[in-house]
Amino acid sequence: MALQSERPLDSTDWSVLRELQRDARLSYNELGRRVGLSAPAAAQRVRKLEDAGVITGYGARIDPAKVGMPLLALIQLRCNPGKCLLKTSTAEAFPEVLEMHKLSGSHCSLLKVAVASMRHLEAFNERLGAHGPLVVHIVTSSAMTHRVIDWEQFSVNVDPPDDPGWSRY
Repeated sequence: MALQSERPLDSTDWSVLRELQRDARLSYNELGRRVGLSAPAAAQRVRKLEDAGVITGYGARIDPAKVGMPLLALIQLRCNPGKCLLKTSTAEAFPEVLEMHKLSGSHCSLLKVAVASMRHLEAFNERLGAHGPLVVHIVTSSAMTHRVIDWEQFSVNVDPPDDPGWSRY
């Protein structure tokens, strides 16, 4: 993985990224202590990673259930011609949507939504269904909701490791 300037990430960059993904509220003093840099050097590394677009933002992760939205669903949407959700609607019209991904294949979008109840999900599906057919998957549990990106070992060699569990394409 390389920075937009094509400078490859070094071991210190990866250390900074690992620490910030685990806790973005670290002070530059503490970040520097953990990765072996002074506070000003840590701040400079972070600034360079931000400027290069590697670090795209900071924010708190919220548990939807704790704020009254305990039901999660993944919804595949195939927009009808002239009814593209991205072109005919706004994010504000669908506050239940936590994530939206454009897809290749038979569906154009995959949405992750949080709702308060099955009744809420049904009403949401009616609103969303005006854009096209849906396939709704209710999430029964989440095995992984946030994963630290740590591809340092692949940053120089982009070939997958020699591992019988790794399928080559």
